[in-house]
Amino acid sequence: LVIFGGTGDLARRKILRGLYRRFQAGQITDKGRIIGAARTDLGDEGFRDFVRLAIEEFVPGDRRDEDSLTGFLTHIYYVAIDAKGTTGWSALKSRMRPDVVRAFYFSVGPALFGDLAERLHSHAIADDQSRIVVEKPFGRDLETARALNKVLASHFAEGQIYRIDHYLG
Repeated sequence: LVIFGGTGDLARRKILRGLYRRFQAGQITDKGRIIGAARTDLGDEGFRDFVRLAIEEFVPGDRRDEDSLTGFLTHIYYVAIDAKGTTGWSALKSRMRPDVVRAFYFSVGPALFGDLAERLHSHAIADDQSRIVVEKPFGRDLETARALNKVLASHFAEGQIYRIDHYLG
């Protein structure tokens, strides 16, 4: 799982704590990787520190323990990436495991959805088994939602796209 916008507020408050709870429930395998991707140059250890602080802040103390948090952090990695440029994409590709379903969580502004989708394909990171999750208000109205759908559909089949719309939630 790659979380684009991995250092953002949505990741910090919601996504990371949800993934931690899935880890505690045994739903993240030993081979599972969670890769944060954002502009900031943190490195793996810096991102693990970020994740630890997020879990400590947003997961109640009675729902976390040091052993499970330490175990969860062994699945955490980071890549500094430029969503609109070329920086970081080869590093991300090198972190991907072969022969697994790859999921990409677009926890960024909708203006970056097309750039991310295009670069995932142009750098041969996404394939026909890959999935994307788009998490944001999906456009401002029907016209902008259709435009976003058109961009995503040019890189992913409908069955590969999972939309979470805050306005409809």
